[in-house]
Amino acid sequence: MRSSAAAIAWEFRQRHRWGLLALIAYLFVLAIIKLLILERGQRVDLNEETFALVIAVPLTATLLYFLALFSFGLSGDLAARQSMYPARMFTMPVTTAALAGWPMLYGAAAMAMLWFATRLLAAWPSNVEVPVIWPALLAASLLAWTQALMWMPYALPGLRVIVTVLWLASIDAVVMLALNYKAPEIVMLAILAPHVPLAYLAARFAVGRARRGDVPDWRRTFSWSRPIAAQLPCDQFPSAARAQAWFEWRQYGRSLPWLVAILLPFELALLFAFSDTPVLVVETLLFVLFTPPFMAAFVAATVGKSTPFTATRPLTSASLIAAKLRATIWSTLATWLLVLVAIPFALRLSGTSPVVIEWGHRLIEAVGRPRAIAIVLLGFSALLASTWKQLVQGLYIGLSGREWVVKASMFIALSFLAIIVPLAHWISTNRHAIAVLWNAFPWIAAVLVSFKISAAAWIAIRLHDRRLLRDRTLLIGAASWDLAVLALYGLLVWIVPAMLIPGYVLALVAILEMPLARVAAAPLALAWNRHR
Repeated sequence: MRSSAAAIAWEFRQRHRWGLLALIAYLFVLAIIKLLILERGQRVDLNEETFALVIAVPLTATLLYFLALFSFGLSGDLAARQSMYPARMFTMPVTTAALAGWPMLYGAAAMAMLWFATRLLAAWPSNVEVPVIWPALLAASLLAWTQALMWMPYALPGLRVIVTVLWLASIDAVVMLALNYKAPEIVMLAILAPHVPLAYLAARFAVGRARRGDVPDWRRTFSWSRPIAAQLPCDQFPSAARAQAWFEWRQYGRSLPWLVAILLPFELALLFAFSDTPVLVVETLLFVLFTPPFMAAFVAATVGKSTPFTATRPLTSASLIAAKLRATIWSTLATWLLVLVAIPFALRLSGTSPVVIEWGHRLIEAVGRPRAIAIVLLGFSALLASTWKQLVQGLYIGLSGREWVVKASMFIALSFLAIIVPLAHWISTNRHAIAVLWNAFPWIAAVLVSFKISAAAWIAIRLHDRRLLRDRTLLIGAASWDLAVLALYGLLVWIVPAMLIPGYVLALVAILEMPLARVAAAPLALAWNRHR
């Protein structure tokens, strides 16, 4: 039993040590800030924005990270029917109870330590009464149920996402209702205490079924409209590239549309609650529009994931990358088709469409009808491109096949967020800093453009020397990118007055917005994986 506990602990520590180190560094920074405040004898008066940036946002991000870490959510497909518990661990000479129990115990302990450390080290506002125990129990309960539902095999693809979202939302709703009625901590503990043991029983049952290979299948019952391509064996595809594109779509292409489809009803339901408040209606719509790019950042980990078999497939590196890019385009278009169909339907049912029409009239009065149409189309194109960009910008990392590269990039990203969020908040509240940043922005953009073009040129030379892409493909790609940049630049010059932002700054912005170097580096990363 002790060896099994140590083996599972090593699984988490070895694979996620960089994320845990980033968490320790964040808690250390919180402790330093609190010590400085206490040493000066100052009163802690944080406004809502500062509290959210310094405490709420990092705490929520870490909670989500723990949910993914201890449920093995980073190593599987959310939309698949199979259990997300790693199959390699089923061969360990331990009981099913141990396989389910030790990850749940480690996760619950990590959630409790996260809350107690944050409560002790963070500088909470002086007028806020911070609860002691029940938030830790809530976090442990959410994690336990996430583990149980993620490890459960399902009868239909995508059913895992539906069940998990609805069940966790129900728990949150009960907790919010209790808080609304100002329930004391003993009542909160009574509400949350049964969840962890019940979740353990469900997780043990789920791991037992997955360990036996028991995966129910109801697809044949609902297969009256099944696509013909899904019924074709692999040897009937016209080419290996088409087969690979179909595989990429089945592996991760459906994940983003599924996730957005589950979230849309909950988000659009707010239109019915805020129908009498125009500002909240607009904010809700903006929140809905930014959901696909936000969720694409989570799906991107699956898109760029590389397996030992990726490098052995009978396709060129360019064909493998093209299949992934094609699947990401399908996924992006399917996701935004759902959004564009759901928003008008929700606006009409909720009676909030006059609010949107009024805002449209205001925009037309301010800039004119042609520019208003161009601004709307540009905004939609930017959201569409941002969704696709989130899916593909990490391909060169995942396809490298080096685990240390993936973990190092995650650690750098977390460290960057931990620095940039407080820095952005400080700049937004300092007029002098805003003026300095505005004056220095052309130089900053010029430096970034120089790095981007230099990296793209180096990558193009390597692609040509290693014959990973044909010269014609490189020329067509470069010409297409140039045309896209020129089109975006021309549109920005037409929309934005020259007296507000100079044309050369808009050119730099257009160059920075168009993805180039990171997408072009994907064939190099895959070739590096194949020849290690």
